[in-house]
Amino acid sequence: MNGFPKKLQKKLENRKENNALRKLPEQNDLIDFATNDYIGFSGSKVIFDNAHKTLEEKGMYQNGATGSRLLSGNHELYSNTEEILANFHNVESALIFNSGYDANVGFFSSVPQRGDIIFYDELIHASIRDGITISKAKSYKFAHNDIEDLKKRLLQALPDNESHSELIEVYIVTESVFSMDGDIPDLKAFAKLCKENNYHFIVDEAHATGVFGNQGVGLIQELELEDDVFARIHTFGKALGCHGALILGSNQLKSYLVNFARSFIYTTGLPPHSLATIEVAYKELETTLEIEKLHKNIRFFNQKIASTHLKPLFIQSDSAIHCCIISRNEKVKKIALQIQEKGFDVKPILSPTVPEGKERLRFCLHSYNTKEEIAEVLELLATFVQN
Repeated sequence: MNGFPKKLQKKLENRKENNALRKLPEQNDLIDFATNDYIGFSGSKVIFDNAHKTLEEKGMYQNGATGSRLLSGNHELYSNTEEILANFHNVESALIFNSGYDANVGFFSSVPQRGDIIFYDELIHASIRDGITISKAKSYKFAHNDIEDLKKRLLQALPDNESHSELIEVYIVTESVFSMDGDIPDLKAFAKLCKENNYHFIVDEAHATGVFGNQGVGLIQELELEDDVFARIHTFGKALGCHGALILGSNQLKSYLVNFARSFIYTTGLPPHSLATIEVAYKELETTLEIEKLHKNIRFFNQKIASTHLKPLFIQSDSAIHCCIISRNEKVKKIALQIQEKGFDVKPILSPTVPEGKERLRFCLHSYNTKEEIAEVLELLATFVQN
């Protein structure tokens, strides 16, 4: 066997030198301030049992989908679940993908065409960036959550000739809750800009699903912006506690994605058990009290960072994600380890995942965290940062 490629070895060595080499972590029994399981659905026995019951009632004793959805994998649970989810999210059509990554790569690589232009927030998720990279459209980033900077970019990039500009489709892309900052853009202002100019507005709701809005419908529905958004992406691997993702839009958009989104076409469908779990998890959203518990914890966390004098270090957030900026990989890893040694699972986010100088501790809050746990972990953080 030939040796490992030298260029690849060099990249690994550079990561080690920058104290940024990633490794797969082992499971632990620490108090959870790290996972995306915001309302505890991942470990819900009710959801687990009801998903199994759903399959038994339908006589579906099947472990796999057997093929792509366009061949043999489009079992009956797909159409049932997509119809339920379209109704839940107040939209014409819903199309399930195998993951949020697949959904974003499939959408952005196939929908914007050559000659079109995509404008995206500079902190947009890597899956969207990867889809944009594959796309034949031009793309420009704008400053984080800065609609005035977006307007400047639009003026610079769009042609003055009105007849020529009519041939160009413009796509504006943001997230409703940003995964690494936990902050929320002015979605109403973005939607207004897009509506006034016939731009296509796309919003990734991954970290708002199950967290915001009545029954966890997300921020777009909470703000009643459904009719102003071209496409919404919801994922099931965060608050829903299962796996897969969803693109919401018109019937035409669904038909187009079925025909042209390669990450949808050329992959085996999700197994029936995954679809049953998604359907049952959405059903659980209709009655759960966990969302309100989560928001009480979010309010308490914000009160506590103020009383422990940590507020200047935190990015302002009213979501389940809260980030304490501690520059340099070595320093943030050291403080994370100190907190972990006290029994709390808090993860450091290192560069290059975030920009150099913006390294941070990322606190994910959950409905099942107690006020005592929140108070203690922040008091520990205050001590270690001071030292």
